Amino acid sequence: SFWGLLKTELVHHRRYKTREEARREITEYIEVFYNRQRIQAQLGYLSPAAYERKFYKELFAA
Repeated sequence: SFWGLLKTELVHHRRYKTREEARREITEYIEVFYNRQRIQAQLGYLSPAAYERKFYKELFAA
């Protein structure tokens, strides 16, 4: 699950000094890595960025 991955990949590896620091790093993880770079089964095991590139390449090739 998403929450399990978040805890395994980010939260369990460090201690945060403040809640704000934790919030910033978790937001960055979600926005930069999880949403854009991590492969997604629903997208043919491509990252969202790779899927978008493929989509537009095929769209303009037609």
